[in-house]
Amino acid sequence: MKTEHSPGIMASGTLVVLMLILSCTFLAPSRALAQSVASEPPSSISSFAPAATTGPPVRIKDIARVLGVRSNQLMGYGLVIGLNGTGDSRQAIFTTQAVSNMLVHFGISVDSQEIRLRNVAGVMVTCDLPPFVKNGDRVDVVVSSLGDARSLEGGMLLLTQLQGPDGKVYAVAQGPVSIGGRGGPGMRSNSNFPTVGRIPEGAIIEREVPATFADASTGTLSVTLNQPDFTTASRVAGAINTRFGEGMASAIDGATVRVKIPRDYSHDTVGLIAAIEELTVNADTTAKVAINERTGTVVIGGNVCLLPAAVAHGSLRVQVGGGGAVATGAPATGAAAAALSIIPGGTVDTLVSALNAIGASPRDIIAILQALKSAGSLLAEVEIL
Repeated sequence: MKTEHSPGIMASGTLVVLMLILSCTFLAPSRALAQSVASEPPSSISSFAPAATTGPPVRIKDIARVLGVRSNQLMGYGLVIGLNGTGDSRQAIFTTQAVSNMLVHFGISVDSQEIRLRNVAGVMVTCDLPPFVKNGDRVDVVVSSLGDARSLEGGMLLLTQLQGPDGKVYAVAQGPVSIGGRGGPGMRSNSNFPTVGRIPEGAIIEREVPATFADASTGTLSVTLNQPDFTTASRVAGAINTRFGEGMASAIDGATVRVKIPRDYSHDTVGLIAAIEELTVNADTTAKVAINERTGTVVIGGNVCLLPAAVAHGSLRVQVGGGGAVATGAPATGAAAAALSIIPGGTVDTLVSALNAIGASPRDIIAILQALKSAGSLLAEVEIL
């Protein structure tokens, strides 16, 4: 008696056989791939790392400066007079001594112990001396109270010598002190800091500071990046070589590019610098997350990525990786727990948005980011402001 097989059973058996064949076909390469990934060095996780934070082309002059071209700081001690009873008290003995010494220059001898003034304040005057300023140029100065004066409003700074670190006088300052505009209606004070003021163009330059930006012995000059980065330094050197010829520039470290002065510019170094400054490059920066714990501010630079991790912070649960990144927790309103999904390998920006959506406080978000950094999931530098 011939046994007949059911067509349905036959089809099912064939399907099972086909599935086994396919599974063997695809599982073997998958295992091999898993083994190859596991055997690769840590640098193989670059696929999870944030893409190079390359912005639009920028001029070299906006991201770098020529070595030797710099500002200098000046300072001096002076007196602000004409205050409406808001000056230093007798406790500030340096103020009465300074007034006594000043009056001696005008032929008036007064014992500093007998001076009782409330309309004078001893101050420190500071300013930045920009490069290439000439005699007679003017710069702004900042005037700051040194004693117990309550306000510098309405005061006049007497002639004050401003010295550099070498003790030489480079500028003199004098003029009316401005502490800013008055507050609006309802404000308790007219100025947040009445003991600090400015004098726009209050200092006159008396001595120039020579700037040497080209090394005559080697015939080179150096370009220094404002934000050191090996990639950007290499690109700057490449842009200069493309413009002036191969071998004219070389990056000696992550911040400095040394440039040979071509013969055509041997007597026109300024023209060479101007030409270099106008070249454009794609600046690269390291992924960074800046956190201000006092204000609860989180600033995320570029697409900062996350590796798989799980964080438990109070009632909040954050899981990144696997089937996706999930943030759960009770919203600030006290409603039922909420759950949000984030794409696998999501960015910090996406995570912060998700945490905000479930009502996480700024302090919670900062704590979670710090925990992810400690666990190695946050692929960025974390800077606490």
